[in-house]
Amino acid sequence: MTLFPRPILINGATHSAQQFRMLVRDLANGAEGITQGDDLKVTQRGTPGAGVQVGDGSAVIRGRANTFQGSYAACNIGAVNVDIAATGSGGGRSDMLILRVKDPEYEPGIDPATGEVAYFEIISGVSSSAITIPDGRTGIPLARIDIPVSTATITNAMITDLRKCANPRRQRRMYTHSPSGDSSLIGASTTYSYFSTEPGQNIDIPDWATTVRVRVDVCPLRFSTADFFGNLRATLGASMTLQATGLDDNQGAGVRKIPAICADTQTVPSAYRGTTQLLRAQANGNSGNAGRINVTSSTTFVYDVEFEEAPR
Repeated sequence: MTLFPRPILINGATHSAQQFRMLVRDLANGAEGITQGDDLKVTQRGTPGAGVQVGDGSAVIRGRANTFQGSYAACNIGAVNVDIAATGSGGGRSDMLILRVKDPEYEPGIDPATGEVAYFEIISGVSSSAITIPDGRTGIPLARIDIPVSTATITNAMITDLRKCANPRRQRRMYTHSPSGDSSLIGASTTYSYFSTEPGQNIDIPDWATTVRVRVDVCPLRFSTADFFGNLRATLGASMTLQATGLDDNQGAGVRKIPAICADTQTVPSAYRGTTQLLRAQANGNSGNAGRINVTSSTTFVYDVEFEEAPR
């Protein structure tokens, strides 16, 4: 193998299929998998029956027959039915559904002018815990179907999603601002309260986001009145509540200022995708707490928010 003397794309030159496959590999950063989170999802048929359906979408598949085989770009438009054999009375079975590529340059037997080089394939009888293709064939796993004994009808409950995004989209943004002034004191109740002078931050949620990681820094919190023990947390929209961080201060009645952080990783509800939701910190006091906390105009809030895409 030598250097390709005519890089893609040079007018008047010809380029091999391998060069284009290497280009796909390079553009995909060597990764493989589905392109977007809802691509090639495997579900039961509209009327459950002896097989499943694969939704539309695209993927990148890394060639495994040769180190410099490159990668393949495959696309499916519209739902495709894939048949699955029934199990008998002798026991259940696990099958793996994959998107297979069989390139005749490396695996003879298919005429690319008339045959299907890319196709959906069932590998029957895999381990019930299998998540990767059990041999060296070129393809990517889409789902494992765990079929009970004497079963011919496949339902969603039998399908384990094995898809991975080749290059999941990520978006991270950080927002900073300070309260307009001293907020009301918090700590007299176990009920959570928002800081009255800190309105929070409106967060635009991407329409592809499936996971969100949030960190809220409050620097500093103002402690006063007595020893304080309570909690700091944040809410995102009306239905998401982030993990609380315990606040346990034993410094008496004097005014003191201490930074605090809360953070969490959560699944983004489907109804939130493509919407704007308010992220706002809140706190409470534990039962028996005598201390109080609040924020002032010299407090800085840092809202660090990262969204990530995963199969959905």
